[in-house]
Amino acid sequence: MPTSTSPSSPSSASTTAVITGAAGGTHVVDGPLTTAAIHEASPTLLVNEIDRRIVMVRPMSTPVDQISRMIGARPASSMIVDYYSVDTKPVKATVLADAVPVEGVEYDGHQVYSIKTDNNRMFAATETLLVPFGSGYDANGKPVEALILYVVEGADTSDGTLKVIAVNGNTINPESAMDDVVEGCELVRMGRAASELDVQTAQFEALPVKSTNYCQIFKAQVEQSVFARIAAHEVGWTFSDQEEVAIMDMRMGMEKSFLFGTKARLTDPRKFDTVLFTSGIWNQAQGQFKIKADTVTQEHLISLMRAAFTGNAAGSSRKILIAGSALIEELNSLTYTKVIAANDTVTRWGIDFNEIRSKFGSLYVIHSEVFDQCGHEADGLVLDPQYLTKYTHLPFRVEHLDLKKSGVRNTDALVVTEASCLVLRHPKSHIKVTWQRA
Repeated sequence: MPTSTSPSSPSSASTTAVITGAAGGTHVVDGPLTTAAIHEASPTLLVNEIDRRIVMVRPMSTPVDQISRMIGARPASSMIVDYYSVDTKPVKATVLADAVPVEGVEYDGHQVYSIKTDNNRMFAATETLLVPFGSGYDANGKPVEALILYVVEGADTSDGTLKVIAVNGNTINPESAMDDVVEGCELVRMGRAASELDVQTAQFEALPVKSTNYCQIFKAQVEQSVFARIAAHEVGWTFSDQEEVAIMDMRMGMEKSFLFGTKARLTDPRKFDTVLFTSGIWNQAQGQFKIKADTVTQEHLISLMRAAFTGNAAGSSRKILIAGSALIEELNSLTYTKVIAANDTVTRWGIDFNEIRSKFGSLYVIHSEVFDQCGHEADGLVLDPQYLTKYTHLPFRVEHLDLKKSGVRNTDALVVTEASCLVLRHPKSHIKVTWQRA
């Protein structure tokens, strides 16, 4: 008597389906949970699991790769990654010549002056400007506070200069109201001051700056007959001693490329195939801090803290200093005080950091052997993890090759591959630290 196959029998495993649940979740029906089904329902599940396993292999040796994996990568649909960063409007400008009174022009009884700066276009009408080292006066002609200017006309005038008045100038001696606005002084842009009936103001739009980086294909291969017994699915992949050595060597190579690589594109003349090289974040960082002295002092460290957490570098209150052995040695020899305090070890992203605290912010410090190997033992890089992004075109993947069947060698091979790159979204918040002996 013929027997029918029930829907739940093993022969119907190919009918496995992935459906959407009532609350947006994903469910596998009519079959077992397989690797293929997981890839269809949750493509990043296996990738995240692999990353969690990879970061267990000597994380202290590859801090940049470690942090980028722990933060999480963004998928890239192409080997060429386009990304955008938005800068902020400048806050300061330098006066190029002494302020000149505009003859016969007043604004509510205040003399209008013409000034020219190295960036007139950053200022607009109705903005107020601070002259940090200029004197403002009270009604009795006594200097009491900083000088404040008011922009009555922007730089779009015929002569390209700003037209300003002194809001708190010397009314007792009006001729000296702008004596402090001279060549070389700074003007700081402050808030706008509109009238009651103003509806509109000068427009300002921030356009993102487009940058490009290439994903580099990183590979490692290990051959050993015991690999034939390793499960084919990725989540079940375990580390053997040989695999761990191969992964560690691969990560060390990736760390060097992620730090000091250069963006380039070549064509292999034998294979007629494209080879892409990724740009390292050392070359992407736009902040600079140079120490030129025989020894690094606490004053240097305080200045570094200021440079890392203020001005254009402002961002996170906690940043990471990855440095070579010579710079780490100098930092370890410092005597710390209440102003600069070296605290106990802090563990973040699976890495043990030494924390240095200041009134500006905190630095998580770690030695990088890659800096030593690449000739940067006296240098360091201050990273803002908030603006560090990893893109992966091909996530970390393990492939098993049967070289015996293909007639190459009497071995089975395991090949690991990743195509990825790192980008700095706010380049000025990351600072290259270089120390040169005087």
